[in-house]
Amino acid sequence: MTNILLILFFVLLFLLLVYSKRNRGLAQKTTISPTYVPFLKEQEFNPDISTDNWDLHKLRLDKFKRSQYKGLTFFVSSENKIYYLSEEGDKVYC
Repeated sequence: MTNILLILFFVLLFLLLVYSKRNRGLAQKTTISPTYVPFLKEQEFNPDISTDNWDLHKLRLDKFKRSQYKGLTFFVSSENKIYYLSEEGDKVYC
């Protein structure tokens, strides 16, 4: 009777060790990647990337005549006036 209990104890101990190693491996493989934030240089050369940086926005307006600022695309007209398009498609000058 004691031999059976001893064998059962070692089997349970073995299973516990295997299970804990397996869970530890899964926990180590799980990584959370940070959200993608474009580098400043990439933002500088792509006016279609939204920015919250006012100075960068003004620089892109001068360079490309358009820039996306806080999710809204602004344009520069031929008269050098800044505008954006409303939901109805009308030009709204700033």
